[in-house]
Amino acid sequence: MFSDSDAVKMVAGLMALSARTAPKARGIDVIKTMVVAGEELNTLAEAMRKLGKQYNAAFIIRDAENVASSDACLLVGSIYNDAVGLDCGACGYATCAEMLAAQKQPQAAPFRGPNCAVRMADLGIAIGSAVKTASIHNVDNRVMYSAGIGALALGWLDGCGVAYGIPLRASGKNIFFDRAH
Repeated sequence: MFSDSDAVKMVAGLMALSARTAPKARGIDVIKTMVVAGEELNTLAEAMRKLGKQYNAAFIIRDAENVASSDACLLVGSIYNDAVGLDCGACGYATCAEMLAAQKQPQAAPFRGPNCAVRMADLGIAIGSAVKTASIHNVDNRVMYSAGIGALALGWLDGCGVAYGIPLRASGKNIFFDRAH
């Protein structure tokens, strides 16, 4: 028997395909994806709960409950040590070489940085393509920073410095909205 959860997992795969084929600057693919389902959802949710406590951020703990209640979660990240090579300065550095050198400094934030602004736009386009696919298939979803930092804390999406999660659910009511604050 094919369940709603099975259908959601299929859509998650289609969403990963949408993220993969989304346009990227200079045609260079710097996007990584991972579909999480089953027990991995609980692993991700637990990592998020720990981060919520560490950063004293109740919204991360709230989001963890959504992830744990999901049928699947698509993770989308951008490779960290990459720059388009335009020396545009949008990252805050005069040249791409300066930005890449600054990445070698120790960091304590959930995301690693600095990042190429054009690559961050590539990530946003990939996420937008993925959620468009979820929408076409009527799968409830929400883009979550919190799920992305949980995935990075677990060491998932190797080589990525920034990631977002898109938990997915098929039910009579969208669990990602009208949530407790």
